[in-house]
Amino acid sequence: MKTTEQLTDSMFYIMAALTKPRHGYAIMTLIEETTEGAISIGPASMYTIIKKLLKQEWIYLHDGTDSRRKTYLITKKGREVLEKDVKLRKRMIQFAENGFKEAEE
Repeated sequence: MKTTEQLTDSMFYIMAALTKPRHGYAIMTLIEETTEGAISIGPASMYTIIKKLLKQEWIYLHDGTDSRRKTYLITKKGREVLEKDVKLRKRMIQFAENGFKEAEE
């Protein structure tokens, strides 16, 4: 993955929420509850990002049982992108934690 493909935080949260089929409101609620309100993605931002993720073929429109709501799910390609981003974020955290340790020495 090139560094230009790094996900924004909002893209990351939305893709992580779509490891199982969810509709827009469920995505927003899951993110807000999981982060204890620290992260909140509004409908306008979320649907802009969803359009981008659909275009990239990182998520797709999933045939859900509720015809009134569009349900989305991550694709295999999207999962690979998300997994690479998770590894990168883990390295970022490790880098910062090592910096804290060095500062304490």
